Amino acid sequence: MDTNKTDNMDNIEVRHNVEETRFEVQLGDQIAILEYDIAGNNMVFTHTEVPPAFEGKGVAGKMAQVALDYAVEKGHKIQAFCPFVKSYVQRHKEYQPHTWGY
Repeated sequence: MDTNKTDNMDNIEVRHNVEETRFEVQLGDQIAILEYDIAGNNMVFTHTEVPPAFEGKGVAGKMAQVALDYAVEKGHKIQAFCPFVKSYVQRHKEYQPHTWGY
């Protein structure tokens, strides 16, 4: 069994860094981030960044899932200015009732 497999993102830990207003995943000495702002009751997703070596492996999708679940749980209205989060919401219809403009 390969314990260093990076394709299985089900087990990665997404941390909510409230002070930096972002969700993050530590990837060795690198970090992936999904940034947001709070505006009233809106949770505005502004930027997602994954180190090039980890692109296409599901890191951004896992961060989006955790962040969007958090927004729904807290009763925030979701605004996806980040193109990645916007496309994620378009593919995952369960989040659309909680958004503006879908």
